[in-house]
Amino acid sequence: MELKEILDRKDSGRLYFCDDPDLQAQQLQCLELQYDYNATRPAEQEKRQQLLRRMFAEIGTGCYIEPPLHANWAGKNVHFGNNVYANFSLTLVDDTDIYVGDNVLFGPNVVLCTGTHPVDPALRARQAQYNLPIHIGKNVWIGAGSTVLPGVTIGENSVIGAGSVVTHDIPANVVAVGTPCRVMRPITDRDRNFYRGDHPVDL
Repeated sequence: MELKEILDRKDSGRLYFCDDPDLQAQQLQCLELQYDYNATRPAEQEKRQQLLRRMFAEIGTGCYIEPPLHANWAGKNVHFGNNVYANFSLTLVDDTDIYVGDNVLFGPNVVLCTGTHPVDPALRARQAQYNLPIHIGKNVWIGAGSTVLPGVTIGENSVIGAGSVVTHDIPANVVAVGTPCRVMRPITDRDRNFYRGDHPVDL
């Protein structure tokens, strides 16, 4: 299979073979940049920003990604809006597009996974894979240790509780938690007035 066809398949939800040598050569070039990013010193903030602009498909202003960052393609297929914050060990299985809106927060050890494999073991043994894009709306907070699976959309302003496994779409303006992740409640005016239990917002 020619590389162009593999790339077309990779970004269209169709099966392809992820062990193609030409594909892996392209991926290796991306991972070299990621290695450089993860090797930066804390004071080298401008160098980090320069590397992110080279690594990511799109990255807005005010974005901060705490190393180490782990991404299959070093962000080549990742689109970040403005003011996105990612705590330690964000993992992006970015074999196809990941879209993240403005002001999104990622807790430590969050996984966004676009790549997956067929159930049939014979196809898996041949390194068959397919990918489905992820969409995360603006102002979303994804708690520590959560995993977002291929093809999922999370609506704006929603909160995903720590340790959740998001297997299906989550609507906007809700708190959702669990394995699999389910909507627990809507975000209400009370959340604007009380930040935890009966503790009032006093800022």
